[in-house]
Amino acid sequence: MIMKVSFLGLGTMGFPMAGHVSRAGHEVVVYNRTQSKAQAWLEAYQGSQALTPMAAAQSADLVLTCVGNDDDLRQLYLGEQGVLSGARAGTLFVDHTTASAEVARELAQAAQAKGCEFIDAPVSGGEAGAVNGVLTVMIGGSQTAIDRALPVLECFAKACTRMGEVGAGQLSKMVNQVLVGGILTGLSEGIRFAEKAGLDIPTLVETLKYGAAGSWQLENRGENMAQDKFDYGFAIEWMCKDLGMAIAQAEQMGLKLPYTEVINADYHELVKQGYGRCDTSVLIKALYNK
Repeated sequence: MIMKVSFLGLGTMGFPMAGHVSRAGHEVVVYNRTQSKAQAWLEAYQGSQALTPMAAAQSADLVLTCVGNDDDLRQLYLGEQGVLSGARAGTLFVDHTTASAEVARELAQAAQAKGCEFIDAPVSGGEAGAVNGVLTVMIGGSQTAIDRALPVLECFAKACTRMGEVGAGQLSKMVNQVLVGGILTGLSEGIRFAEKAGLDIPTLVETLKYGAAGSWQLENRGENMAQDKFDYGFAIEWMCKDLGMAIAQAEQMGLKLPYTEVINADYHELVKQGYGRCDTSVLIKALYNK
């Protein structure tokens, strides 16, 4: 079934995600705060451009959003020209931003007051996953709403899983980021150990990826880390935001994440050193001064 889809936020992830939706044959309207990004998208894919979030939402069956943080989301949804100002009753909103569970619940209530529905659906898989259409989507919301969104989500995802009520998607993404940080810490120390020991890194990675130490990070980032290459996706400026949210959420639950706090501090220090736009595997550089 062809749907009228609006996609707001054409950054590193949103640009190819919206492209997959267009290539699947859906009618796509795009909006981006920087209009040149929307123009570039229209040069690559079929669709049309809206000049405000409100205009983007007016005729959509499904509105997908993928922006930077909680403040961006509130402005996008609740601002004077926000999507909720223009949406028809019955519109379904799907947010792919990595944000707080709190803002997801807030926007769900605001959507409900307009006769609409909202689900939080953060993604994992990085830029490569978005480009190749193989993202993992963690969703908070009703199964009915998820079923309605699936024909579009499956355009760019290999797995879409309901994690619970609204907010559960964001909580699951926080767990994802905590795990990524922990895996990269061990991988960083392992690669540095291997270098000092004089081991051949490509051979080591090829061997270990089939054993108990195997991971996506080892297989896709191990050799790059040894080669001092860190331009492969999710920037640590965003990782600092994500880990900060996880730590804050843990505190609200009366929980401490001591290892994650150390990793987050290391990432913040790397940002100060000028590595903010490098991918998360640059964590290995935090070992150089320890």
